[in-house]
Amino acid sequence: MTQTFPGAAPRRGVLSIDEGTTGTRSGVVLDSGAASEVFYRSIRVSHPDELSVEQDPMEIWTATIEVARRAVGRAGEEGIEIAAVALSTQRATAMLWDRVTGKPLLPAVVWQDRRYTHELTAYEAEWDAALLARQGRPVGARSPFLWAARQIAAHPEVAAAHRAGRLLFGTVDTWLIWRLTGGAVHATTPTNAASTGGYLLERHAWDEEWIGHLGFPLDLLPELRSDDAGFGTTDPDALGIAVPLTASMGDQHAALVGLGGLATGQGMCVYGTGAFVDAATGTTPALPRPDLTGVVAQPGRRQGDISHYSLEAYTSTAGSALRWLCDDLGLFASPKELCEQAGLVPTRPGRTPRFVPALAGVRTPVWHPEATAALTGLTLATTRADLARAVVDGIAHSVCDLIDAVAGTMGNPFARLRVGGGVSGGDPLMQIQADLTGLPLERVTDSATASLRGTAYLAGVAQGLWSSLEEVVEAQPRGQIFEPSITEAERSAQRAAWREVLRAHLNDPALLPLREPRTPH
Repeated sequence: MTQTFPGAAPRRGVLSIDEGTTGTRSGVVLDSGAASEVFYRSIRVSHPDELSVEQDPMEIWTATIEVARRAVGRAGEEGIEIAAVALSTQRATAMLWDRVTGKPLLPAVVWQDRRYTHELTAYEAEWDAALLARQGRPVGARSPFLWAARQIAAHPEVAAAHRAGRLLFGTVDTWLIWRLTGGAVHATTPTNAASTGGYLLERHAWDEEWIGHLGFPLDLLPELRSDDAGFGTTDPDALGIAVPLTASMGDQHAALVGLGGLATGQGMCVYGTGAFVDAATGTTPALPRPDLTGVVAQPGRRQGDISHYSLEAYTSTAGSALRWLCDDLGLFASPKELCEQAGLVPTRPGRTPRFVPALAGVRTPVWHPEATAALTGLTLATTRADLARAVVDGIAHSVCDLIDAVAGTMGNPFARLRVGGGVSGGDPLMQIQADLTGLPLERVTDSATASLRGTAYLAGVAQGLWSSLEEVVEAQPRGQIFEPSITEAERSAQRAAWREVLRAHLNDPALLPLREPRTPH
């Protein structure tokens, strides 16, 4: 507990709320840049059918209030002054609610929802090129705007609320900002708006042509503000305190800030259920290349009136593969044991078996959403350790595909790559990943709070706790470094062998070796 002495200035901090897909956490990020005790509550995700994914907006709100109030209470006990509130949220999960009653009119549609994928796919030929050029992403497999248009048409009570001027639309950040300010502010930010597939990268504006084409009423669009523009003052009835709600970011964007991805080429890889690879690209967007699928351009953050852009690539299979092998199939007692077993098997050319972790399709280096996983090359001599090594190799190669694709889109290699997330705790995976990327990897010590800290840093700079993001980020303790331990020739051979395995499994002759840049140019 922090002790305060008579006449001493109290410690200051930012109350940060991180609302993820499966749970909400909150804690105060201190003026040192470290997070104090973090409180957590899980949130249910429902699957009404094989394509639909939904959540209860009121459960999101009550979970947020519960953990945030606990964090406020702990700050009071420790004599910490809360200077601001900051939000980071899951992206592209949307909802419709009544501005008068404050009640949701329908369950929220979660970003994983695929109910309109077939309809959206039909727009690709006509719209993909235009959207890639102005939004940095293609039509995609989901659209909150198409969902909302369909709900207004299908539900008379929603249509009636719209006609009466009572209907509000927004993603999770908009919903929480509106509730936290007592209904005073209906707004969103670039790092959240971009994920909806409706944000014009270089104009900081809604893509009204595309949104209107989907049938969405343009009068329902939230106000667009910069990520650190300020969103009014918190309602004392919500948190028990009235302080500036200063910053709001999408969770992966906030994590990139928290892990130090501020300057061009600085990046992160977060290993969780899936794996996200993000890299900062400066104040001019690096637009996707048609030959590198699954990479999207987006605002990394909009600070003041300046947009700082980033690139992102994602695979849905990382920790999910380990959980499937351990919990569902029972082949290993835990992911920790699997990684330990993998570490017993040395790297050697021509290794068998091979594991392609496409348990939920492939996005990068080629788009095969229907792809399945594969385990090949088994013999009577195959051991459990060999299987573990094949799984870890497969995950590492898949993540390396993301890293190579982002680097290829940037036109330069990563200047720095920091890694985190629960799955990054296995040393064998991190060493294999460093070998395959040919880059030193820094495993940060507190990656679990990266999103929480990143958006708090943005708010803290706006409130004067720090002079710049660089100041607070560089003050954080350094993590463990994993240096590549194989030669470039060995790396190239391993990557080429992986590409052949992937090409054969996907039956895709167009899958050529990626010629990613190894030195800046």
